Amino acid sequence: MPPPHPNSYTLPPTQHIPSSPLPLLHYASALPSPVTKPTARAFLEANSWLQGGVFKHYPTPHFHSNTHECYAVVAGESTFLLGKGPIDEDVDVEEDREGEREGQSEKKGNWPGVTISVKTGDVVVNPAGVAHSCLESSPDFEYIGVYPEGSPHWDNNWCKAGAEETAQKAATARAVPIPATDPVFGLDGPLVRLWREAAGLAESTDSSADAGVVPPVDMPGSLTQSLRGLVQAGSA
Repeated sequence: MPPPHPNSYTLPPTQHIPSSPLPLLHYASALPSPVTKPTARAFLEANSWLQGGVFKHYPTPHFHSNTHECYAVVAGESTFLLGKGPIDEDVDVEEDREGEREGQSEKKGNWPGVTISVKTGDVVVNPAGVAHSCLESSPDFEYIGVYPEGSPHWDNNWCKAGAEETAQKAATARAVPIPATDPVFGLDGPLVRLWREAAGLAESTDSSADAGVVPPVDMPGSLTQSLRGLVQAGSA
């Protein structure tokens, strides 16, 4: 089994992607051997993440606003692009105006998107709202998609909407409940703890937690302000 500390990536929103305050999680070499579609499905479904499809190389950036999604790589390898869409600029703020006056203008701010390498046996959990796509993959690359039990069928959003619609999708994404189980480690896994901490939620002692229902995400103020700024920029 992999160590119970997956690599995590918290991705900022853009004008076209809501992203999430919840970190994307990458578990290396997480699936039991031998890695096959049936064994991976059985392993993940035992932790209440249910298979929704089998996929190959998918180069189109997209996100899902109504469900979290977990990828389990069952063959080959790929490079994923996360948190960046086809029309996002390379930085997420306007040009430095002071530098422009001096004839030395340059972009300043966060570079949106990260790339990660995945291989057979790896598991990646995409929070609702986080964009993802394949940059390049081996010919045999294949993965299954699993979703928290009770999730609706995923919607597809192509990272091209304006700021107002993106903010609406962000509200939908943050209303998706945090799953009660980790797809790799089940009830004792790190996903619930990491996501609850990221959402600013204290350990719950009410009956809903006992019933395996974890409340939706309350988006932190900084992320809400970022999205409001994007809406204002888009309507300017």
